[in-house]
Amino acid sequence: MSIKIDGFKSSELLAQIEDQLKTLPEAERKAQVQKVKGVFQFNVKNSGGKIGTWTLDLKNGTGSVAVGTVAGLKPDITIDISDQDFIDLAEGKANGQKLFMSGKIKAKGAIMLATKLDAVLKSNKDKVQAKL
Repeated sequence: MSIKIDGFKSSELLAQIEDQLKTLPEAERKAQVQKVKGVFQFNVKNSGGKIGTWTLDLKNGTGSVAVGTVAGLKPDITIDISDQDFIDLAEGKANGQKLFMSGKIKAKGAIMLATKLDAVLKSNKDKVQAKL
């Protein structure tokens, strides 16, 4: 099942993160999960005002990305962000702290986990720029 949703540029980014997870050897995936130890829920608002939700699980097993919420999996942090701001953040064009301070990112839960997400996005950054 594809995690891409029409009308959301960030779904391409999340699909790339999923692909990256799938191509890593299992030991590296487990190491990434051990390093991050968090479940992220992204509520992304596109230019049309629609909201798409994805769950990035870097807390259990070898990590996963899913559309929507995952039954029985409570997010450690929920991030509300616009589609374009998410892309800019992933491409390194925007600073997460500045977006947060200006109210463009709203986060609930274990906010310090957001700093670990930055490392995940940076490891995927070159691939994102090549495809977007």
